[in-house]
Amino acid sequence: MDKDKRTEIGTLGEFGLIDKISENVQLKHASSLKGIGDDAAVLAPTDLLRVVTTDMLLEGVHFDLSYTPLKHLGFKAVAVNVSDVAAMNAVPTQVTISLGLSNRFSLEAVEELYEGINLAATHYNLDLVGGDTTASRSGLIIGVTAIGEAKKEEISYRSGAKVNDIICATGDLGGAFMGLQVLEREKQVFLSDPKMQPQLEKYSYITGRQLRPDARMDIIHEFRDLHLVPTSMMDISDGLASELFHISRASGVGVAIYEDKLPIDKQTYDTALEFNMDPITCVLNGGEDYELLFTIDQKDFSLLEKHPDIHFIGHVTAQEDGKVLITKSGAAVPLNAQGWQHF
Repeated sequence: MDKDKRTEIGTLGEFGLIDKISENVQLKHASSLKGIGDDAAVLAPTDLLRVVTTDMLLEGVHFDLSYTPLKHLGFKAVAVNVSDVAAMNAVPTQVTISLGLSNRFSLEAVEELYEGINLAATHYNLDLVGGDTTASRSGLIIGVTAIGEAKKEEISYRSGAKVNDIICATGDLGGAFMGLQVLEREKQVFLSDPKMQPQLEKYSYITGRQLRPDARMDIIHEFRDLHLVPTSMMDISDGLASELFHISRASGVGVAIYEDKLPIDKQTYDTALEFNMDPITCVLNGGEDYELLFTIDQKDFSLLEKHPDIHFIGHVTAQEDGKVLITKSGAAVPLNAQGWQHF
């Protein structure tokens, strides 16, 4: 794309913009009978259950375009919704995208955003089947709805955790939060002196975790191969502690997790210390990791015991035992949920 070229969206109109958006869209799923081009998409019935999730991303609230590439933002907008589908132990099939655009955005900017959206659709094997575009007076607004499917017996809810279940987490945690701290710091440095170039090379992993997260569909497909269904599951979008509180409340149980079992990448750990922050606090309360938090019956432990990217961080307890973190010294400390606040 020519970075110097700017085509005003108004020269195309809504239908011209829709035609541009849909140029590279191809339907892959048999259940997608009709996608973009009519008043509504048409989906075929199947013998599976359907799950539906919707997220909105607002400029200035969920992302900052001063350091977020539009291509990454497009990918992330889809990935965070796919992560919710994964959290139900379902497989995503269709997605719709709605945009609110101010006159700051050219056709070329929208095409860059959709380059990321289409990459995500390919990566997750999704059909883009519709959406909406409208003018916005408050910057960029992205609304995404994702649809997935699973057999009835495969669905995992938050409410299924049982006493003595094992608590598991994928990947590593706190990285996206620390990546955001770095990006915000470099933004302030640039604002104070525009001649300064951002120093991001040593933080590539954690800034990538913030700007372009990847929903853990790989784990869901592995569950299918193993015939394993978690007793409860969520994605970690608002912080580990907050998600543990959700499972605890929905399942009517307590939880105990162990400080020395919490997964943290070295770059996350070192950067937290650089910012004079407690790394464990970042793991517990940093958001936007989009890893999976789930519980399994003890009989399924052997299926995942040697998995390189699944960590056994604790166990489910009786509700009256509360929600605690067992420190390295063996003390039980009450968990506090201080993650992302939506309001």
